Formats: sequence, C-alpha cells, structure tokens
Amino acid sequence: MLDLEVVPERSLGNEQWEFALGMPLAQAISILQKHCRIIKNVQVLYSEQMPLSHDLILNLTQDGIKLLFDACNQRLKVIEVYDLSKVKLKYCGVHFNSQAIAPTIEQIDQSFGATHPGVYNAAEQLFHLNFRGLSFSFQLDSWSEAPKYEPNFAHGLASLQIPHGATVKRMYIYSGNNLQETKAPVMPLACYLGNVYAESVEVLRDGAGPLGLKLRLLTAGCGPGVMADTKVRAVERNIYFGDSCQDVLSALGSPHKVFYKSEDKMKIHSPSPHKQVPSKCNDYFFNYYILGVDILFDSTTHLVKKFVLHTNYPGHYNFNIYHRCDFKIPLIIKKDGADAQSEDCILTTYSKVMQNNHIASVTLYGAPRPSSLARAEPSAH
Repeated sequence: MLDLEVVPERSLGNEQWEFALGMPLAQAISILQKHCRIIKNVQVLYSEQMPLSHDLILNLTQDGIKLLFDACNQRLKVIEVYDLSKVKLKYCGVHFNSQAIAPTIEQIDQSFGATHPGVYNAAEQLFHLNFRGLSFSFQLDSWSEAPKYEPNFAHGLASLQIPHGATVKRMYIYSGNNLQETKAPVMPLACYLGNVYAESVEVLRDGAGPLGLKLRLLTAGCGPGVMADTKVRAVERNIYFGDSCQDVLSALGSPHKVFYKSEDKMKIHSPSPHKQVPSKCNDYFFNYYILGVDILFDSTTHLVKKFVLHTNYPGHYNFNIYHRCDFKIPLIIKKDGADAQSEDCILTTYSKVMQNNHIASVTLYGAPRPSSLARAEPSAH
C-alpha cells in the first residue's frame, strides 16, 4: 500500500517520486514505468471522438488514484484519490488516513483545521469541505443525514449537524480555490530536470510557402553560482530550411536521437527489388522528443529539408514518444473566381480539422533560403 504525503495546491508523493500539478504527461508516465513493480494496473482513459474536449486520465486502479491532465497542454491539472481504503495519506508528516486511522470528518478537522463551512450537494448527497488547493467529499447515506446549517456559524466545523463518523469518499488536489474552474498550472521548476521545453512553435512563411520555424523555448536557469535564484528563462530560436546541422545544434542543442532513414520506398520498382543493393548515405532525422519536433537533413548537403510537428494525440501508435508541439501555421486560402480574394487563417494543434481527423503530425516542406545556400556552398579561390 502506498504511503503518500499530501501537499495542497502542489503535489502527492513520497521520498522517491512525486506527482506535481503542472507536470507533463510524459513525466508522470515515466514515474509509473520506473515504479511498475509497486504501481500496477494503470489505465489510460481518453475520448476517441473529442480528445481535446475531455481530460486525459491516468487511473491507478490498484491505488485508487486518478491523475487528470488538461486535454490541450497535457499537464497535470487535478489529482483525485477516489478510494482512500487503498492508500495511506499524511499531511505535514502526520497520517490522517491509514488502516488504523479512518478519514472521518473529525479527523480532517483535527488535521487541517477547517476555518469555514463546507458545501452540501443535495443531488449527489455529498458534503464538500474545501481548502485552497484541496477538497474533501463526504458521503451521506440518506437525505435525513443532510447537514443543517446554523445561521450564525461561528463555532468551527463541529457546530454543523453532520453525522459523527462520516468518512471521506474522495479527495482532490488542484490549483486555486475552485475545483470546477481550476486549470493546469505552469510547469514547476522541479519538472524541468535540465531539459528545454517548447512553449510555442510558429511556422515562418512568405507568399511562396514555409521558410522555417520560430520556437519559443523555456528552460530553468539560475544566477551565477546561486541556486536560490533559479527561475524559468524564455528564449527564441529560428530554424530555417537550408540551415546546416551545425546551425540547428547551436540553436536547439543535441537531439534526443538521430534516426537514419533506411527504407527505400521506390525499391519495389527496380528490376530486382528482392536483391540487397548497397545503399548510399541516407537522409537522417534529428528527433527532439520534448520539443515535439523532428528535423530531416539531406544526406549529401546536410541541410534542413523537412520539419515534422507532432500533436501527441492519444490512441496513436507513437503516443507519448513525443511531447505535444503547440504549433501555429499561417495559411493562405485561395478562392476561385476572377474577383475572389485570398483569405488568411491559422492552423493550430487544437484546430477542429486536427481533432476530427486525429492527425498525429504535420510535415512541412520548403525551399532553402538563398543565404543558406550561399553559406553551404564552398567559395572558389
């Protein structure tokens, strides 16, 4: 049985690991994979028809915990403990729920010190006791047990006429004061782990077509020799078609993986497709999993020739390999007719056409900039 520390408006975890609000989906899955011998029987729940309209959920069925991730940014929004009999919980190092301690309303009052009355939901027959970033729901078995409020409430939680021994049915950890209106917070510093994340990716283009990418990157930096000054830094980097691999490395750093294309899709049309023909150098990708971006280089010139932007839609075969790329692609729609004018629009990761067709990635092709070609060609002396 897991023994976890509750930190309101922040996290649920222990000394080995922690599920923190704002944590990326991939990090939470990495924790589950690393501790798979302890945390078992995990379900991934999502909407196939409307993947951007419903939260993506990791359900820890053995431990009675649900991790709810925002459908769009895929960061942890709510931590729900829906079966307290399967887990031990403590606050400030003191247990308020265990095999020996029942999470009664008196125990919650003693551990957290309620300073205001709760809210009774007659339809659900649940009594909700809310703190900032933390809520408890108590199950009332019958209408006759509904709490009756005194007009002049001033004597603490015990003055409410609530059945003695009423126990917690669910617990929620979230950001802010209202569970119904909560949003996933920004990613906490502890989740950066030395990595660089893409806040947004904008496609640069002119009248002829795409030119490259403009990436707004976030990283956790610190002042010179002072760890206490650690804070999130934002930088912008531009990558263009025709840039060399050295240009990309200087702008984005080393990729997580370099993948060489091995298959030749035109080989079937050769006179002897079954024979192994020694191949020349193959084009290769720089895979930036956390940025959600792949960059293809030409094997001969070593210049950028293609970008691939990943949406990380659940259900796709490469789900959770890449983080979601929050991209914006300006489009020019040309209308038919002599007097028709072109119309500008923007395609994003969250556009209806992306969601309705479950598009897992967008591939961009373009011509190198003249400056890139000039830089790549050796000058004659």
